[in-house]
Amino acid sequence: MASQPGPLTRWPWHRLGNFKYVLLAPWVAHSMHKFMADSGEQLRDMSNFLIFPMLLLRLLHSQLWITFSRFQTAKSKHRIVDKSLDFDQVDRERNWDDQIILTALFLYMVNMVVPGGSHLPWWETRGVVLIILLHMGPVEFIYYWLHRALHHHFLYLRYHSHHHASIVTEPITSVIHPFAEELSYFVLFAFPLVTAALTGTLSIAAVVGYPMYVDFMNYMGHCNFELVPKWLFDVFPPLKYLMYTPSFHSLHHTQFRTNYSLFMPFYDYVYGTIDKSSDEQYERSLKGKEERPHVVHLTHLTNLQSIYHLRFGFSSLASKPYTPKYYMWIMWPLTLASMLLTWIYGTAFTAERNRFKKLIMETRVVPRYIFQYKSSSERDAINTLIEKAILQSEEEGAKVISLGLLNQGSALNGYGELYLKRNSLLKTKIVDGTSLAVAGVLNSVPKGTNSILLVGNLSKMAYFLSLTLCKRGVQVEMVQKDKYELLKLQLPPELHGHLVLSDSYASEVWLVGDGVTDQEQLRASKGIRFIPFTQFPPKLVRKDCIYHCTPAMVVPRTYENLHTCENWLPRSVMSAWRVAGIVHALEEWNGHECGDTVTGVEKAWHAALAHGFLPFQGCKLG
Repeated sequence: MASQPGPLTRWPWHRLGNFKYVLLAPWVAHSMHKFMADSGEQLRDMSNFLIFPMLLLRLLHSQLWITFSRFQTAKSKHRIVDKSLDFDQVDRERNWDDQIILTALFLYMVNMVVPGGSHLPWWETRGVVLIILLHMGPVEFIYYWLHRALHHHFLYLRYHSHHHASIVTEPITSVIHPFAEELSYFVLFAFPLVTAALTGTLSIAAVVGYPMYVDFMNYMGHCNFELVPKWLFDVFPPLKYLMYTPSFHSLHHTQFRTNYSLFMPFYDYVYGTIDKSSDEQYERSLKGKEERPHVVHLTHLTNLQSIYHLRFGFSSLASKPYTPKYYMWIMWPLTLASMLLTWIYGTAFTAERNRFKKLIMETRVVPRYIFQYKSSSERDAINTLIEKAILQSEEEGAKVISLGLLNQGSALNGYGELYLKRNSLLKTKIVDGTSLAVAGVLNSVPKGTNSILLVGNLSKMAYFLSLTLCKRGVQVEMVQKDKYELLKLQLPPELHGHLVLSDSYASEVWLVGDGVTDQEQLRASKGIRFIPFTQFPPKLVRKDCIYHCTPAMVVPRTYENLHTCENWLPRSVMSAWRVAGIVHALEEWNGHECGDTVTGVEKAWHAALAHGFLPFQGCKLG
């Protein structure tokens, strides 16, 4: 929203949310009916029929730019503005498709009422040349002065400040404007197309090509990494006056009073508003700055839809806790293709890059899904991928690599110990995060609790939870005799009195591990607290019981560039296993935390709190 919103700030269909696409339904239905009813090539209006496919093409084009830009800014040294992106900006820019809907509605109307706007030929050279000339002349010229007017404080506060709220731009930042402002741009860009229609020279190629050109240049100028090669300007020097670069336009978002041009810097040179550092900024961005991560967190894909929830997937989904979406089934061809691509892809890829205090953190994704982790035939291949990521991180100078989700399974790699055995001289510290995760679970247990029921499969987490609870004098109950006997053998003899084999599920607090069955949950009394000590939340079986979140912490406000959610966790909340790696690096601890080794529950917890991380005790009724 602008600083002081003026008239027509909100889009007319603002309240419809994603149902705004219903506005197109009558037009699309009429177009399809007309196309089917008209028989013969002479009667069918292909230009009308192609409006909806063009809308889909523009949506795909936009999403490809979002994905490409976010992928590049996560790992590329050619980032231009290296500042933090936040959830507020993601929310502000989530309606980037409004202008595409507006264009589609406009084209349907032009096709219906403007002479020369229907039954268009595929190509008309005169019309294409006319549109090019009108864009280079009137459109670029009028836009320049309109843009300068929008920077006058009266219009800026009421409209254009909404766009400039984004200092760190993304491709879709280019189309984020209040309705009245976007409408003025829309009229300007419609001028060449309407003129071509009225002169009888409009073609399908122009109707599709001109908006795609505007989209491409808009998205490129706001992508926040430099991709225009220098040799283009060396081969054709006048090009610097005819085509801007991402670094050129970035100066407009950081300096505000320079580089007003649309796509052609020519008018900034003519009227003296060119930023004097434009060439220097371009050279600097093109050369780039190599920054190596201090901490690498290694995660992986979960189910097939999870790829859309990554940072470079659908930004509106990535900025919210993961929940399966019923409408994603329409994406199944792309989902299948992405699964095959990740299966072939032979290395972990960077999905997110953050800063906190003196550290640079990266989240890297092992391109494998849960069902592959559960397959014994995939075990060696997955271990190879993880080991490759660890060795690459060490080569880049990373101090710590933390293992998240199933990357630290006992059966897979012995909680990371396998990689130490294979690489005895490894300098990068491997952290499985057990100490901090245990501390997070214990912090969720209500004060005054004297007995706890431990259910599910035994694991490193289960052992250290039981060990810590028994040392604190809390009675740990178990109902399965085989697991009870196994855990008892692992605990020191002096603590055996606090580990009890029970025939009752009456305990008010359950510590829930993997493998808990629905039948076990159904035996719980009403109001029981289920506190998971696993990476994945348990299935919600009981609506009358309280389910706690998996071990997690709230990140400090100074944690930069956090604008996506980690799996099912809420905004600004991070799994304890991931936090553990960051704390390990901040404290410069010299040991690994993998295999049977732990840093220390109290030690890890107090260090995390000292660095500003806060307990997260999210819970909900099943």
